[in-house]
Amino acid sequence: MGLLFVGWQSGLMARVAVQRRWESSVLDSHSSRRRPLSTRRRLPLLTACAAALVVAAPGVAATAGTGPDDDRGDAHREARAILASRGGDDRGQFKARTNVFFPATLGLANLRDPDTASVDLPLYTGIGPGGKKVKYILTEASRFKVARQLGVNFSPKLRYGIGTGGDQAVTLNKNGLMRFKGAIDFSPRRVLQAGTGPSAFPPAVAQPGGVGDAEWSGLVVLPSGTALNVMVVANRTGFHDRANKLDYRAEEVNFSLADGFQGGDQYYYHLVTESSDAVAATVEQGVYSPRLGNLPAAGKSRFSDRSARLGFAPTANGETGIGNPQRQGLNSTIVDDDRAPINVFPIDPTNGKRKGNNYSPMWDAHVYVWTDAAIAAGERRRVKGLADLRALKNAGLVTDAPTNAGPVNTYMAGLRASGLIINCPVIAQPFEGSRRLPVGPQG
Repeated sequence: MGLLFVGWQSGLMARVAVQRRWESSVLDSHSSRRRPLSTRRRLPLLTACAAALVVAAPGVAATAGTGPDDDRGDAHREARAILASRGGDDRGQFKARTNVFFPATLGLANLRDPDTASVDLPLYTGIGPGGKKVKYILTEASRFKVARQLGVNFSPKLRYGIGTGGDQAVTLNKNGLMRFKGAIDFSPRRVLQAGTGPSAFPPAVAQPGGVGDAEWSGLVVLPSGTALNVMVVANRTGFHDRANKLDYRAEEVNFSLADGFQGGDQYYYHLVTESSDAVAATVEQGVYSPRLGNLPAAGKSRFSDRSARLGFAPTANGETGIGNPQRQGLNSTIVDDDRAPINVFPIDPTNGKRKGNNYSPMWDAHVYVWTDAAIAAGERRRVKGLADLRALKNAGLVTDAPTNAGPVNTYMAGLRASGLIINCPVIAQPFEGSRRLPVGPQG
């Protein structure tokens, strides 16, 4: 297989810069294959809260070790300030029964077509380290009531990233604008070329379209000690590769969704925002954020582990072919026109579960490969969930990728951790348990 995931190398990461316009009104789709949402139902804006805004000086240290159930007044004031910074709380009509997990979802499009599925999300204004405005999305919070207040996924595991060097301390100004220490350069052109071995993965060339600096991490910590999952999607250098449309007037962004499997069901729709690995970021069209790799702890996925990570399983050498119903894998993404690798995930977000909640968007990759014997025998197929993966692993049909150097993780079918993280907030699984699944090569 050769090296599956490689770190930053100056030769591999030689940048081919392109100018991307930073517009003040509407940025139309820059992807010919992705189709943004055109119509949807909307709720009226709520009146902006008149509560006092948080004013914090740069460099204020977060309170480490705060639990997910702490009802701190300053944490809620911060949340109100963030909401007020975009004119209040603007949420869609989606309910839990539709399996739309992310409460602040404004719209969904093309859910029966994983190649063009997308979501409309609230867009916030922040301030970069140079004092210039940036646009960001907010997807998770470590405190239960704050998550509900902001309309985001609840992820108490994020608190284990505070003070680890994998996080980013931020402040809020008097207008509720988040000030970041780290920055993202969106000017490089994403380049991905297939490898020349028996599998297209690992790629011969992998250059991500966005690169975070040494201070950038999507796990941000407010002065109150609340951990949030944030991704800057546009600044003066350009915009995120998965941002189809940015509407600054309406304060919304249309973001492409990635497909996956969970519990035997496909259409486990999630965002891909960033990765601690340059190759993974390129393949998955995310931002390369090396600081993210400091988050604890590789191979630790159970609720009892003090870990900000949760395991998931991509395959490196699955079936390929756009029309192949068994298509799956990182190699398929490379040769099949950037279609999602359809990775295997263990659990759904459970935003109403205050105690014992194990969800985290910081997915800890446990890469597996089909054995030569399994491929020769025609056993290779689409893996549909963690239980399915465990049975295949026990049967000797799949095994660890050669570069999985982390500890054995019994939570993830006994695979070893690769060490890399992909930040993937989960949005919806609309066809979970349904017999009326979409029909076609992707179904």
